[in-house]
Amino acid sequence: MSDATEGTQESHDVFRAVCERARAAALAQRKLAAATADVKNGLLAAIADALDERADEIAGANALDMEQAFAEGMDAGKLDRLKFDVTRVAASAQDMRKVATLPDPVGQVVRGYEIPNGMRLEQVRVPMGVVGMIYEARPNVTVDVVALCLKSGNAAMLRGGHAAARTNAATLSIVRDVLAELGFDPALVASVDDFGREGANALMEARGYVDLLVPRGSKRLIQAVVEHAKVPVIETGAGNVHIYVDRTADLKQAIPIVINAKTQRVGVCNAAEKLIVHRDVAESFLPMVAQALANEHVAIHADEASYRIIQEADIRDIQLLVADEADWDTEYLALEIGVLVVDGVDEAIEHINRHSTHHTETILAEDYRTIEKCTKAIDSAVIMVNASSRFTDGGMFGFGAELGISTQKMHARGPMGLQEMTTMKWIGYGDGQVRP
Repeated sequence: MSDATEGTQESHDVFRAVCERARAAALAQRKLAAATADVKNGLLAAIADALDERADEIAGANALDMEQAFAEGMDAGKLDRLKFDVTRVAASAQDMRKVATLPDPVGQVVRGYEIPNGMRLEQVRVPMGVVGMIYEARPNVTVDVVALCLKSGNAAMLRGGHAAARTNAATLSIVRDVLAELGFDPALVASVDDFGREGANALMEARGYVDLLVPRGSKRLIQAVVEHAKVPVIETGAGNVHIYVDRTADLKQAIPIVINAKTQRVGVCNAAEKLIVHRDVAESFLPMVAQALANEHVAIHADEASYRIIQEADIRDIQLLVADEADWDTEYLALEIGVLVVDGVDEAIEHINRHSTHHTETILAEDYRTIEKCTKAIDSAVIMVNASSRFTDGGMFGFGAELGISTQKMHARGPMGLQEMTTMKWIGYGDGQVRP
């Protein structure tokens, strides 16, 4: 048998195995879909308690993943995302408890009315079914997905990636132990990590077995899933996030917002990557913000106008680079930021819409007409006004956790919580009506 034939047979075997896991997950999901909110909340509370009790196991596995990732040259931003020590495990467990306190979306009536023949129609929320998730170097996502899927009545099929393999395996072992203890089939939460990349490919192709697939990670990962998946996909976007400083902005307020958005956590999708400044305030604002960025060791990729202003200001310890066209489309995920000067709000909006990944943009302005123009014209999932882009997060939005930040326009957009984990069905209540 040739290598090509062996490879084809191996791929077929993996696909069949993944479909079998998805079928088992679907069967297990039927019981969960019928469970009451109290039962599901109790399940989440038990899993959260178990995560706290066995946090050392997860942290120990994570330490090995971190050691290997560092040795393989993973950058600081990704290492920060990969870290899942006892403190972060405890935070994720607490997020799961928060999800348990939220209203159960399953069964909620979206709308209802009576049609002329006396039939009563209701549109109600129901679980998606089997939700697949492909992500990388984000072990906290494992806990978030489990919490959101179980509370919304869904089964989960996970591909958490090579970098976090030990961490995710330890976490899922605890989750599956609790499921079994409480009388649920552990097949409700399954991983395909043991199949490597072939497992991810099979998950993308398992149409009819997996009801929804959500990729979360780099632009390259998301694009690969969107282009190759046969399963319906909700696209979560990379974060080429912009901050626009208008001529009417409170400049003293703007500086801490910029620093927080850029440096509070650099390796996340809601971190600021571009700073756009109105020409009328560029001479006064750019030296101040450049010094603040330099103090945080942030390298600046500057257009011609901003480069001149910053260079002439003689900023201490500045890392000042000339921006090229590729910079405007780059998500750095590092201590780097692109800076440019525009003649007005219309130019800022045009630049953002051309280069944004449609995730989050921040508008710093005091003029209401400028704010209204930006919030209406900028085509992104979230617009922050006079606040850091770092607030685009399911936890910050009160969702307890998030599946990801959707940047597409169908079904869900922005942070995805419990409601976004459901779909709808129509129920018609009659008393013998027939259509004439």
